[in-house]
Amino acid sequence: MNRPAVWDRAANILCVRLDAMGDVLMTTPAIRALKESGESARARRITLLTSRSGAEVAPLIPEIDDVIVYDAPWMKATGARPDARDDLAMVERLRSGGFDAAAIFTVYTQNPLPAAMLCYLAEIPLRLAHCRENPYRLLTDWVRETEPGATVRHEVRRQLDLVAEVGARARDERLSLRVPAEARRRIAGLLEGLAIERATPWVVIHPGASAPSRRYAPEGFARAAHRLAREAHCRVIFTGSESERPLIESIRAAMAAPSFSMAGELTLAELAALIEQAPLLISNNTGPAHVAAAVGTPVVDLYALTNPQHTPWQVPSRVLNHEVPCQPCYRSVCPEGHHDCLRLVQPEEVFRAALDLLVLA
Repeated sequence: MNRPAVWDRAANILCVRLDAMGDVLMTTPAIRALKESGESARARRITLLTSRSGAEVAPLIPEIDDVIVYDAPWMKATGARPDARDDLAMVERLRSGGFDAAAIFTVYTQNPLPAAMLCYLAEIPLRLAHCRENPYRLLTDWVRETEPGATVRHEVRRQLDLVAEVGARARDERLSLRVPAEARRRIAGLLEGLAIERATPWVVIHPGASAPSRRYAPEGFARAAHRLAREAHCRVIFTGSESERPLIESIRAAMAAPSFSMAGELTLAELAALIEQAPLLISNNTGPAHVAAAVGTPVVDLYALTNPQHTPWQVPSRVLNHEVPCQPCYRSVCPEGHHDCLRLVQPEEVFRAALDLLVLA
């Protein structure tokens, strides 16, 4: 049977991406490919099944028509629960959705079969995923897992290649994110209040990350920010969650130069609007780096060597790390305890990378 032809007739598609915000953003080109393909592309409906973190960014992705939040028990971030009632209820919810097909997006270290079983039990007739082992009836469209092997693709390319197997190709392979006009207006007002204009040199620094292994040292951020403020005469705006306020205030105190903090003050849409207007983002390898790629803002990415495939996509960037024998470790906490892949990146390198990109901006 011609599989692309079968998929062409699918009008109601479930996209399964159970990871965090950045992972969802890196899947948006593949989601766009599905949205734009098929006999009924104009009427094709896309529903995203994702985590609570992934659901936060979904309203900003124009290709997504609906979102279902699911704390899947096989995902690392999901806490323990006493029984399977939520999972059985999710099967029924998906069955009632009338989906014609499901595309299951995973990184190469994840097993797609639990999600495939969920979709199989929900009687979704077409089920697509990369898989290392023979999935038998759980997948109707099995793309053999070849990574990490001889090569590792960028996460965006991996997912584009997956949907291309069923005939879905995107005319535009950029990340997808639409910043609401209201968020733009609020950020414009905040910047005006700080006397920051378009001609003013300024940068956004996002020093947090969910995993300790992906966090550059606060003193490194402070020294780089000090030089940007004192030598390059840049205004520096820090961003982060409410829980990251102490981290940011410690950096601001150590940098010994004026700065501003919007930690805990912005919605995700407003953070996207701020990054969109910024000449440059300096960040760990975390969600805002992918927001910057989606809105076209250059990024200095302090990229811990936990995995190799999540660098900024199709945007001017400088990816900074230090080669180590233990790379990639795939760990949330440095298993060696030295954190050398980031610790050995000097603040001077961050400063120079920032100046390079500010010249290009």
